[in-house]
Amino acid sequence: MASAQNLLERLYSGRRAALKRQILLDALDCFLEQGIETTSIEMIRAKSESSVGAIYHHFKNKEGIVAALFFSALDDQTALRDEYLKQSKTLKDVVEALIYSYVDWVSEQPEFAKFLITARFNIIEGEEQQQLAQKNKSRNQKIFSLISNFEEFKAFSLIPHELLLSLVIGSTESYCRAWLSQRVKADPKDYREILAKAAWNSLQDSVLRSCLINCPTLWGQIKECGF
Repeated sequence: MASAQNLLERLYSGRRAALKRQILLDALDCFLEQGIETTSIEMIRAKSESSVGAIYHHFKNKEGIVAALFFSALDDQTALRDEYLKQSKTLKDVVEALIYSYVDWVSEQPEFAKFLITARFNIIEGEEQQQLAQKNKSRNQKIFSLISNFEEFKAFSLIPHELLLSLVIGSTESYCRAWLSQRVKADPKDYREILAKAAWNSLQDSVLRSCLINCPTLWGQIKECGF
């Protein structure tokens, strides 16, 4: 849990936040071991050696702890992605930055990555639903604002935005989930270049299919050539 502790120290720095960090770290451990629904405030209190009063003071209830952990992970993941995107000079660079940042974060933060997967339903069904929707909207707007500056992006205009992101991250997300659930052994970092190339190729293939669908004349010419 050392990497998870480092994440919390980045977001909740200083001695005054020490108890808050400890409660969050031990709560994360409880949630991953026992499950979110099974874990009680008393279990978190016992593990963190704190008081029920301190827990309620910082987080109000168990749902508040879940939300604090979830958005801490999401914000840290976003910070790494933004750092990688700053170095992008082409549309292909952007795709690689999205894949590399996703893979590297999951590899470095497996506990928080698992928690993001298990806690998403709780957030969607809870009071923080709008906060999550706003963060996702802000993320998407930022990405599309960046890629729209590249000339190559015009070729992707036929692909719906919601599909575009799925094409980019789909295979990477699938492999990372398999790794987190121990269905595969190799660290996602071992395949980051392959996954990035697959994402880029997937976009290019989708552009070609969209062009063929929207340009029957071109499709006819290709058929005449025997393809």
